[in-house]
Amino acid sequence: MRARTAVLCSVADQGVAALTNILVLVAAARLSTLADFARFSAVYLVFTVLLGVFGAYTGQPLVLKRGGGKETRGACRSAVAFAVLAAAALGALLAAVCVLVPGDTARALTMLGLVLPVVLGQDAVRYAFSTLQQPHLALLSDLLRLACVLGALGTQAYGASPARLIALWGLSALPALLLSAALLHRSTAGSPLSLRPMLRRGHLGQRFTIEFAVGNATSQLSVLGLGAVGNPLLVGALRGATTLFGPLNVLFTSATSFGPPLLGRIADERRRVRATAALAAALATTAALWATVLALLPDRAGRQLLGDTWPVSAALLPATGSQYAAMAVGTCGLLALRMLDPRTTLAIQVVFSLTAVAFLAGGYVLGGVPGAAWGLFLGSLCKAAATWIRVARLRRRTPRPEQARLTADASPAAP
Repeated sequence: MRARTAVLCSVADQGVAALTNILVLVAAARLSTLADFARFSAVYLVFTVLLGVFGAYTGQPLVLKRGGGKETRGACRSAVAFAVLAAAALGALLAAVCVLVPGDTARALTMLGLVLPVVLGQDAVRYAFSTLQQPHLALLSDLLRLACVLGALGTQAYGASPARLIALWGLSALPALLLSAALLHRSTAGSPLSLRPMLRRGHLGQRFTIEFAVGNATSQLSVLGLGAVGNPLLVGALRGATTLFGPLNVLFTSATSFGPPLLGRIADERRRVRATAALAAALATTAALWATVLALLPDRAGRQLLGDTWPVSAALLPATGSQYAAMAVGTCGLLALRMLDPRTTLAIQVVFSLTAVAFLAGGYVLGGVPGAAWGLFLGSLCKAAATWIRVARLRRRTPRPEQARLTADASPAAP
C-alpha cells in the first residue's frame, strides 16, 4: 500500500473509532434518563481508562515494530492474545466483585466485565493491522463494529437500563472481533506466539502505561471520584459536554500520530517549531469555532443529540470549549517537545496532570459542576503554558543555523 493511502486509511480508521464512541454516548443519552445516563457514563469512563491502559501496554510498543518479517508477525499474534487473556482475567475479577454489590451501577460494571475481552480484543487487533501495514483491514473491522453497535442500540426503547445498554454495546463488537481474528490469522499463520516478553521487567509498555496514567487517566478518574463522593450528575454532565467535542479528539490524535513524520521533513529545527506553533493556532481556532457552533444550536436540536442530558451539558459548553482550545495548544506543545527533547515530556505530564486534578476539585468545591468544568480548563491552560515555556527555553539553547556556521568557520583548524 502506498504511504498516502495508508495514512488516509489510518486517519479514517481513527475517525470511525471515535465516531463509534461518540454515537454510543449519544444513543445512550437519548435512551436514558438523566440519572441512568450518569451511571452509564461512569461505567463507560471505566472502560475508557482500561482501553487507554491496554493500548499503552500492548498497542503502542507493538506499532514501534518495523518490517513485516516473522518476528513482527509473531509480535502481533502475541500482543492480541495477551490483550484478550488479560482482559478476560480482569473482566472476570470485575464481574465477580460487582455481582455481589447491589445497585444499577454495579450491575452495569458486571456486564462490562463480561464483555471486556470482546471490546479490548477488537481494539488490540487494530494495532496489529497497523503494525502489519494493513490499516485498511482495521478500517473494515471498525466499520463493521459501527454498523453492529448502531443496529443493536437502535432497537432499544427509552428507559433501557445501563446494564442492558452496556451488554448490547459490548456484544455488538463480537462480529468485528471474529472477522479481525480470521484476517489476522491469515496474515500471521505460522509465526511464533510468546507472551513472556510482555511480562518481563523493562517492557516498553510499562513506561507508556505510566505516561498514560499521569497524562490521561488521572483526570478521568478524578471526575469519576468526584461523582462518587459528591454529585453523581457531574459525570454525566461533563461526559455529555466532552462527547460533543469528539471530532476534535480525532484531530488531536491525528496530529500526535502523523505530526512527527510530516514535520520531520522540515530540515531546520526552528522552522519545525514555528510550524508546530502554527498547527497549535489552527487547532485552537477550530476548537473555538466548534464551541461557537454548539452554543448556537437550538434547544430542540441539542435534545435530539443528548436527550435529557442536554440542558446541563449545554451550560458547560463555554468552559469545555475553552478547555479544548487550551488542549490544542498543549498537545502541539508536547509534540514540539518530543521533537526537541522527548525526555522532558514525562515530568510535565506528571506535574500538570496533578495540577488539573487540584483545579477540578477546587472548582467543584467553589462552583459545583460549572466550577469543575472551569477547573479543567485552568489545568489544561497551565499545562499548555508550561509546554511552550519549555519549548522556548530549549530553542534558546539551540544556535541558529547562521550562528552555527559562523562558529564552525571561526574555530581553529585541526592540525
